[in-house]
Amino acid sequence: MQFTKTDLNKTVWAHPNWLKNNRNRWIVDASWKTLGRLAVEIAKKLQWKHKACYCDMWDAGDYVIVTNADKLVVTWNKMALKTYYRYSGYKGNVKSYSLKWMMANRPLRVLELAVKGMLPKNKMRKGRLARLKLFKDDQHPYADKNPETLGN
Repeated sequence: MQFTKTDLNKTVWAHPNWLKNNRNRWIVDASWKTLGRLAVEIAKKLQWKHKACYCDMWDAGDYVIVTNADKLVVTWNKMALKTYYRYSGYKGNVKSYSLKWMMANRPLRVLELAVKGMLPKNKMRKGRLARLKLFKDDQHPYADKNPETLGN
């Protein structure tokens, strides 16, 4: 798409069916990357905010494949101080887990919750999260889709 001076103030529209059929695939190696900074980049790709024809009412985001998701790092003393809560709905049944416990037992869930918190809270959130694929190691079944590398 080319822009000229006459159409700088016009919105760029693309047909939603075209957007669904032309989704890109991104791959990122999460080893030794900061949790929050990585989650921001992933959330942008899942929403399609990096494109000129972004529209908040369309779910036309890309697929993101994350490898080595258990090797994330956090800054400061968050490993001991950050807490995740889960509530079943019954009285007195609030369960809390530290980030240290989560990284030891459920490392993929940590990145998934971080990205989930950065997506808009609407009906499209579930579909966007379904396009996020997390893996503990370098092996993934999407190598034949030729994903582009995200970041450095």
